[in-house]
Amino acid sequence: MLGVSTVTTSPDRVIANTQWGPLTESDRDFVVKVRAAGLWEYPVGQIGLKKGTNKGVLIASQHLIDGHSALDTTCRKIAPMLGITLPNLASPQQQGFVNTLNSDSGAKFDNDFANILRVTHGSIFNTVAKIRSTTKNSLVRALADQANNTVLDHITVMEKTGLVNFDTALFTQTTPPKLPKVDLTPPAPPAGQPEVVLTPPPNATSTPVDINGISGGAAAPSPTPTVG
Repeated sequence: MLGVSTVTTSPDRVIANTQWGPLTESDRDFVVKVRAAGLWEYPVGQIGLKKGTNKGVLIASQHLIDGHSALDTTCRKIAPMLGITLPNLASPQQQGFVNTLNSDSGAKFDNDFANILRVTHGSIFNTVAKIRSTTKNSLVRALADQANNTVLDHITVMEKTGLVNFDTALFTQTTPPKLPKVDLTPPAPPAGQPEVVLTPPPNATSTPVDINGISGGAAAPSPTPTVG
């Protein structure tokens, strides 16, 4: 069950019944989106620590690595419990962001870093809120809580760089380019490929969700897919 867009006209369609509550297409896609975000923002944080010339960019880079490593740990914990296949690569669009920043240097890198990441975090912020307010699955709800705190933190540190062009960023955020679905969907991992792990930094301050503290959090059988 991999994807970041619904396969029917009803994103609320239940695709599995689990002991943590029903799992909808939107729930599944949200878990995949959080994983995919980390697969490009974590390496961008590493790039920022090497190429950033603005103090705010260096701080923001640390926050990207810290926050997304913790989110990634949560995603990798709950995905098998919910029967979700996680990608090992970000979407082509997201990989394009990484390529852009890899080719930048100096002040251009700092500016592109702050503005690209402010746009992408601003775009996902509304999605996090919608999932948090509508999901009936306690594992997805816990991930949404964590993602909400992380995304808000990342929006804040991008703005603190002093480099965000709000007019351009907000326009881009609300008027995204119409790209083919293939550019927005992370590819499914080949069978047997080891799972990519985003390693927490030595001084990590963000923590993954405590699965044992969630109702129904004990080890459980595989979720039961619905028919149709």
